[in-house]
Amino acid sequence: MATTTHDDDAPKQRKADAGSAFGRIPLGRLFGINIRADWSVLIIGGLVAGNLGLGMLPQWHPDWGPVLTWAVAVGAAVLFLASILVHEMSHALVGRKMGIPVRNITLFIFGGMAHTEKEPPSPRAELLMAAAGPVTSLALGLAATFGGLALASVSFANVQEPTEALSQIGPTATLLLWLGPINIILGVFNMVPGFPLDGGRVLRAILWAWTKDLTKATKWASLAGQGFAAVLAAWGIISLLGGNVVQGIWLLLIAWFLRNAARAGYTQTLIQQALAGTKVGQVMRRRLIHVPPNISVATLVDDYLMASDQQCFPVVSDDRHLEGIVCLEDVRGVPRDAWPTTPVRDAMTPASELETTREDAPATDVLRQLGTREVDQVPVVDPQGALLGLVRRQDVLRWLALHDDRLRTT
Repeated sequence: MATTTHDDDAPKQRKADAGSAFGRIPLGRLFGINIRADWSVLIIGGLVAGNLGLGMLPQWHPDWGPVLTWAVAVGAAVLFLASILVHEMSHALVGRKMGIPVRNITLFIFGGMAHTEKEPPSPRAELLMAAAGPVTSLALGLAATFGGLALASVSFANVQEPTEALSQIGPTATLLLWLGPINIILGVFNMVPGFPLDGGRVLRAILWAWTKDLTKATKWASLAGQGFAAVLAAWGIISLLGGNVVQGIWLLLIAWFLRNAARAGYTQTLIQQALAGTKVGQVMRRRLIHVPPNISVATLVDDYLMASDQQCFPVVSDDRHLEGIVCLEDVRGVPRDAWPTTPVRDAMTPASELETTREDAPATDVLRQLGTREVDQVPVVDPQGALLGLVRRQDVLRWLALHDDRLRTT
């Protein structure tokens, strides 16, 4: 499935959610896009490998030894995750063609996410980007299925018991014949017309083209997504009552994720529209406590951190030039016995590694910076690098709450 979320290319600027960032494992770059995996991907990988290694493969191939069985099971799990990556990569590459920047792809327990930096510019762009994933999964599924059938040494048309035929085929064919249908199911499931599934984005594109109103289209697609989540939740409860605990819990988890993602997708669209035409200067915080670069970390703790609710402090020279930012996390990185002798300039994140913005920049741009870099604040500087203020997440949220009634109840 494809949802809109954010990346973390800034190397040292403070994270908005250290826990989520900590759980992401960088896997490399492909076509200029950062690939990473959330720690939860280990759960789905383990479930796939465990289901095959403990259940399906021993039934299909009772003559296989444990080494071969688990090698195929683990290989299938890896290829399944790789196929999800290909699915998301298709979204990213088509999105890039449509003028929608995608810097990161994250694999996680419910599949994958291509992290877009803005809303699609047109219904056509939304439609093409959304449809690319399911089409790719269906193509992979058909290719794997036909490849497995070609490699199989038996004809399934001439056997009465499919399990008997499966027991006669080799490891590669077995793997492909499992991977093919799984990808076909993945493609079909993602075409369910419920936002933020790919089918829901296709639905939004159609509604957008029809109504000429992105907000209304997103609202309807979001309601469809929440409706589908309710159906999954009901199915999960029925499964639990019927004794199928694993399936029931899994369906309830997917329903919970889809409902939250559908609501978040609509809220994101409202936020983008509410901020349209707003400048950074209207949402930034001008009254700040800042610190000089030459004070010690001990002084920072005693006179600043403990004396205010502010947890991040701009480090500013005498001429108000921004030198960097120092936060609670930076202090924690300095040994306690070194606090009195360590200057703040040695603990701070230098300005060269920070995301900054200008006072006249669109507020939507700084919101994107806060999201795509997963940081809590963005310094506002003038052309000479002097500090003018700071934009924090809570400042943007406060402005939105005051200026758009829809965001109070979304």
